[in-house]
Amino acid sequence: MTFEKKWWQTAVAYQIYPRSYQDSDGDGIGDIKGITSRLDYLEKLGITAIWLRPVYASPMDDNGYDISDYEDIASIFGDMAAMDELLAEADKHGIKIIMDLVVNHTSDEHAWFVEAKKSKDNDFRDYYVWRDQPNNLTSAFSGSAWELDEASGQYYLHLFSKKQPDLNWENEKVRQAVYDMMNFWIDKGVGGFRMDVIDLIGKEPEKLITADGPTLHPLIQELNEKTFGAYDLVTVGETWSANPENAQLYSHPDRKEFSMIFQFEHVGLDQQEGKEKWDLAPLDPARLHNVLSKWQTELVGKGWNSLFWNNHDLPRAISRFGDDRPAFRELSGKMLAIYLHFMSGTPYIYQGEEIGMINTPITDINQADDVETHRMYAERIENGFTKEELITSIKAKGRDNARRPMQWTGAEGAGFSTGQAWLAFGDTVRDINVEKALADKQSLFYTYQKLIALRKEYPCMSEGIYEVMETGNSSVMAYRKY
Repeated sequence: MTFEKKWWQTAVAYQIYPRSYQDSDGDGIGDIKGITSRLDYLEKLGITAIWLRPVYASPMDDNGYDISDYEDIASIFGDMAAMDELLAEADKHGIKIIMDLVVNHTSDEHAWFVEAKKSKDNDFRDYYVWRDQPNNLTSAFSGSAWELDEASGQYYLHLFSKKQPDLNWENEKVRQAVYDMMNFWIDKGVGGFRMDVIDLIGKEPEKLITADGPTLHPLIQELNEKTFGAYDLVTVGETWSANPENAQLYSHPDRKEFSMIFQFEHVGLDQQEGKEKWDLAPLDPARLHNVLSKWQTELVGKGWNSLFWNNHDLPRAISRFGDDRPAFRELSGKMLAIYLHFMSGTPYIYQGEEIGMINTPITDINQADDVETHRMYAERIENGFTKEELITSIKAKGRDNARRPMQWTGAEGAGFSTGQAWLAFGDTVRDINVEKALADKQSLFYTYQKLIALRKEYPCMSEGIYEVMETGNSSVMAYRKY
C-alpha cells in the first residue's frame, strides 16, 4: 500500500510538559509564555510539531488530565490570549501545536457533571455513566471504578480517579459536544490532537469491557468525520491495548480513523511478567529489538507507526535503556537516538531527551512528588515490601524522573525559573544543560538535529523497507533500512 504523502510522515514531534519546561513569571511553574519564549531553540533543533500536554482549565487532580473546561486555560499556565500567541508564534517558526485531549472522562468539576449530579432528571445526567449497583470494574488508580453519589443513591463510573467521571459516548449529545469543542480548537489553528486513552470510549460496563469495546471504531470514524477528517491535521491515539493487528484498524488511511497510535509493548519489557511496572526485571536487548522490529515489519504498509523512548509518564530513556554513568551517558543517548530515528514512522522526542537528561535518584519517599508513587509506596509497605525495595523501584520507574524541570543552564534555577521550582532539580544540572550542549558541536543535541534534518531529506528513513540483520550477538541490535 502506498500512503498519500502527509506532512507528519517526515515530521519529528517534541513533547512538552508545560509545568516543567519554562517559567516566565517567577512562580516556579512552567507556563505557555515560557514555551513561546523557547521557540527559537526548538526551531534550531528542527522539530515540526509540539505535542502539548493538557493546559485546559483543571483542578489538577491528575495533572490536567481532569478537564473542567475544554475551552479555557488553567490559570497556572496563562490564559487564552497566551495560547493564541503561542499558536501564532509557533506557526511563524514552522511548528504546529498538537493538543493533548481527554474525552473519555472529564473533571468532576466540569459544568456538565455539576449539572448531572443535581438530579436523575437533569438534562446532563446521561452525559455520564450511572448505575444503581456497582459491579467488579476496577479503577486504574486502584479500588472500585464506581463511586456512590449519596444524594441520588446511584453510582457513577470512573476508570481513573473518582474526580474523573467517565463520559457516556452512547449519548449523541455528548458526542456532539465533543465535536463542537474539537472544532473550536481546529478553528484556532491547532495542528492536530493526541487522544488520551481513546481505546476506552467504546466501553460496555455491564460486560466488564473497557478497552476495545465493539463500538470503539465506529465512534472513532464518526469523530474523524465530524472534526479533523476534512483537515490536514495529525491525530495520535493513546492505545495501551494495541497490537500490530488492531493498530491497522486505527491507522490505515482507508479506514478514516487516526494518523497513528501510541503503542506501549516495549514499555513493559523491564518488568516481571504479569506484574506491575514497579516489579523490576533486567532488560533483554534482544527482546527489545524483536518487539520494535515486529512493529516495523508487521505494521508498515498497513498503518503508521509512532516512535518514542519516553514521555511524561515514563523514566528517562538513557537511564532505562542505556547507561547513565558520565562516561557512557552521551554515547548511550546517541545510540538510542540513531537506532530509533532511522525506523519507519513519526518520532516523538520528550523534552530534555535531546540533551541527555537522566533519572534523578531519591533516598526517601518524602522526596517524591507524584501521587501514583505515593499511593504505590503506601500500599506496598502495608503488604510487607521493604523501604529499600520500593525506593529502588521508584528510582527506576517513578514519574518524577520525567517531570523535573528542563535544565537550560548550569546556574542556580537552571534557567527554568527565577523562583523556587515546583519540583527539585537533579544533581546533574551543571553537567547536563542546554547551554553546555549548544556549545559542544559533538553533543547529543547536534546528533538529534542531524537526524531530524536527515529524515526530511531521505524518505527511506520514515517509510523505507526495514530488514533485521542477524549479528550472532544478542546484545547487538542491528537493522538495515532502504
